[in-house]
Amino acid sequence: MVNVEPVIIEGHTFIATTVFLPKTTLLTISNDKGYIMCGALDVHLLNTKLLDRQIISGRAVGVKTIEQLLEAPLESVTVAAEKLGIKKGMIGKEALLKMM
Repeated sequence: MVNVEPVIIEGHTFIATTVFLPKTTLLTISNDKGYIMCGALDVHLLNTKLLDRQIISGRAVGVKTIEQLLEAPLESVTVAAEKLGIKKGMIGKEALLKMM
């Protein structure tokens, strides 16, 4: 099952996607510029093999809900995200606002 719903942060709309898989759940919150995601995101891959794409993204680990993803500190971020001022340790909600 997949659930897609809007998330409003300080008047800005993002899309929250939850994908329910056997024994795990994938979580993302995105807009047209970038996204944050649960621990399934491979930031190392984005920063190496896909570096030329300049993907703006951050990863939070240990989250099980969209609400937790919004409040969790990012464990890692891409090079392109760092260029926007998104840093490791920043909570998801703050990182998303930097993507505006």
